[in-house]
Amino acid sequence: MTASSIRTGNGGLRVLETAAAWLLGILWVLPLLYAFWAAFHPAEYSTSFSLTAPWTLANFVKAWHAAPFARYFVNTVALVTMVLAAQLVLVTLAAYAFARFEFPGRNVAFALVLMQLMVMPDVLIVENYRTMAALGIKDTILSIGLPYMASAFGIFLLRQTFKTVPRELDEAARVEGCSPLMTLWKVYVPLARPTYLAYALVSVSYHWNNFLWPLIITNSVESRPVTVGLQVFSSTDQGIDWSIISAATLLSTGPLLLAFLLFQRQFVQSFMRAGIR
Repeated sequence: MTASSIRTGNGGLRVLETAAAWLLGILWVLPLLYAFWAAFHPAEYSTSFSLTAPWTLANFVKAWHAAPFARYFVNTVALVTMVLAAQLVLVTLAAYAFARFEFPGRNVAFALVLMQLMVMPDVLIVENYRTMAALGIKDTILSIGLPYMASAFGIFLLRQTFKTVPRELDEAARVEGCSPLMTLWKVYVPLARPTYLAYALVSVSYHWNNFLWPLIITNSVESRPVTVGLQVFSSTDQGIDWSIISAATLLSTGPLLLAFLLFQRQFVQSFMRAGIR
């Protein structure tokens, strides 16, 4: 086989991969494009793709006033902030212990953490509900976030990052008189900033879009996040108007889409730099 034929074959393969990537990208973005179209056009044009169709913002106004979306957004922001703050503290301390300290049962404990990665959260819904009921905190924002505050994925990701930190930096900090916690704060946390950013993006995105557990544990406007509020809003009792429903959908997903568009480069770089080595 000649070199020219190999190059031709590789070129054809790259064209095929590019075409497949474009096709998958188009299929992925089509529902979002439809949501944009329906949200910014009157209801009679939601399924009529006419270039002369008038544009309007009335659907967003109707959706905002048809349900307490302001309260839903406050609940969601409070939820993701509370969960992320608790996760960062807990996973940092656990990952530091697993990466740099020797203690009896360390390997067994870490194996149990890895086993948690294989358990789907939905499997624990019944037991989590019983626990929240026993604690007397059903139908609260705390009950939504409490089962997720200890993240096995976060512990694993940060442990792998901390293990790449040269021990010489650790020893130098100890010589300077730093305690273990001060060494963690002064050495390990700054070097793991890309990993923290990558993990924060995953956590915020997951808990912003989480639906099943909040649906089960909440039953009032005071504690519902935006995903559950959107489901209640779009139920058949409210009537089906795809333009208004699409506008409400964009209201709920808009903050994440805007954050991705504004910080796309930082998102990609954080995940690339946080790769497990």
